[in-house]
Amino acid sequence: MMYLLLVAGFVLLIKGADFFVDGSSAVAKILKVPSLIIGMTVVSMGTSLPETSVSVSASLSGKNELAVSNAVGSNIFNLMVVCGICAILCPLVINKETLKRDFPISIAAAGLLMGLGAMGMALGHIDGIFMLILFAAFLFVMVMSAHRARSEADENYNTMPVWKLLLCILGGIAAIAVGGKMVVEGASNIARTFGMSDNLIGMTIVALGTSLPELVTSVVAARKKEIDMAVGNVVGSNIFNILFVLGIASAISPIAFSVKNIVDTSVLIVMSGIVMAFCMKKKQLGRLHGIIMLIMYAAYTIYIFIR
Repeated sequence: MMYLLLVAGFVLLIKGADFFVDGSSAVAKILKVPSLIIGMTVVSMGTSLPETSVSVSASLSGKNELAVSNAVGSNIFNLMVVCGICAILCPLVINKETLKRDFPISIAAAGLLMGLGAMGMALGHIDGIFMLILFAAFLFVMVMSAHRARSEADENYNTMPVWKLLLCILGGIAAIAVGGKMVVEGASNIARTFGMSDNLIGMTIVALGTSLPELVTSVVAARKKEIDMAVGNVVGSNIFNILFVLGIASAISPIAFSVKNIVDTSVLIVMSGIVMAFCMKKKQLGRLHGIIMLIMYAAYTIYIFIR
């Protein structure tokens, strides 16, 4: 039964991502907004629904360690595996706005998380509210960028009818959310039968499961040549996971912060810096970069299993 749940979840994720990318791409064309901004906002929020659900539920049920490890583990997976696989399939040309604004914001968000968590070894109500305020400021910047891009655009596009567009987006999000939940539940139940701890499950099985929407959506976007949307989805999701997901979870109930969380967040910051350095030289992530990123993630996974 657990394995059937996994298979059904994967099917929903793949088909949902396909519809979601088509609908989101159509929205970008109708609104004359760059795919990067749509990826950083609409797509990243939609694919981060599983992280939101898992982390908030973990906070409400008192499994605070799972909330932090899930968010940080998902971000590392998004960065190294999602971007890595996409780069192997198709070179990812990195928009200059991503390098100048979005990547630094994602690294700063991880640094903020580590700083707030390390100060009192917990994320309290005030910390959560502060992170939500910063997320609102980030959204405001995205909206202003979209407004500027729209005012400069003068192209006319042929796109799908509005009813079909909405059906693709809403149906895609629903399939992604349900599929992600099914995969997480199935994988977590299987993992617990082998005696894995909550922290290890959060950093591996749950992080991978809740990041499957980002993986499938970004891969589908890359294959459809929506490169900016693929990259924007990853970077936007990483910012969303920290500032919004952990922000709202800690605003609801204080979240304990462990030494392992500090180590894992430090790894996220270092890996983010390495990927950004890869992008700086030729403004793209190529196949070799993707292979290196996957090897780094594999080495990190081995470390968290044996620590």
